[in-house]
Amino acid sequence: MKIAVITGASSGMGQEFAVQINKKCLGLDEIWLIARRQDRLEELSGQLTLPARIFAMDLTDDPSYAELIYALETEKPQVRVMVNCAGYGKTGPFQEIGMEDTLGMIDLNCRALTKMTYLLLPYMPKRSYLIQVASVAGILPQPNFAVYAASKAYVLSLSRGLREELRGKGISVTAVCPGPVATDFFAIAEETGSAFALKKYFVAKKEKVVALALKDAFAKKDMSVYGLSMKALRLLVKVVPQKMILYVYGKLCRNV
Repeated sequence: MKIAVITGASSGMGQEFAVQINKKCLGLDEIWLIARRQDRLEELSGQLTLPARIFAMDLTDDPSYAELIYALETEKPQVRVMVNCAGYGKTGPFQEIGMEDTLGMIDLNCRALTKMTYLLLPYMPKRSYLIQVASVAGILPQPNFAVYAASKAYVLSLSRGLREELRGKGISVTAVCPGPVATDFFAIAEETGSAFALKKYFVAKKEKVVALALKDAFAKKDMSVYGLSMKALRLLVKVVPQKMILYVYGKLCRNV
């Protein structure tokens, strides 16, 4: 049985990955949808033409993995596409964000992504694709977004390292590094503080970000960065010292 597995599938980019992978089919037999909200996963599964299996689970809670692990061990599917999309961020000064939210970002964005990767890799054959959703925030530390940016730097670094490890096994790894995307992300992020207003001028549509991500992944690219502004930022970080960028960014944040 050939499957795609998508975490964070109940909303935002995760949901969009499910919709677009379903349209491409890719010879898949099923799509496995993973998120906490079962009602939203059921609603999404009704929109797909491929059979969908729902795993309503909290990726930060180890006992929640039991059903998924059992399904993998008993059915031994071929995971042709794995999309690690679950994650969240909180904006605001480090000490003003609650410790639970701060550690929760690390648990979901880093630990859960690593655990899912660890569990799924043994079932990924040659010519399969591992898509890790990082962020353009991962290429540069960000004041008032410090833990989120650091967590995505981890995802980016892990993806690059795994890409070289898995090259000989025929498994392609792509880190997706979008800028701001029009999803529920900022509604959650801004519960603890307002995002730097300039970011809102660069918000992209999730449909376009995901379409490019899949195109780049299937072309076996190491990174997928949507939009000229985000590509320009990536280039800027390569040529201008981070210390200088952070100084200017910090002054702009304080003046907003």
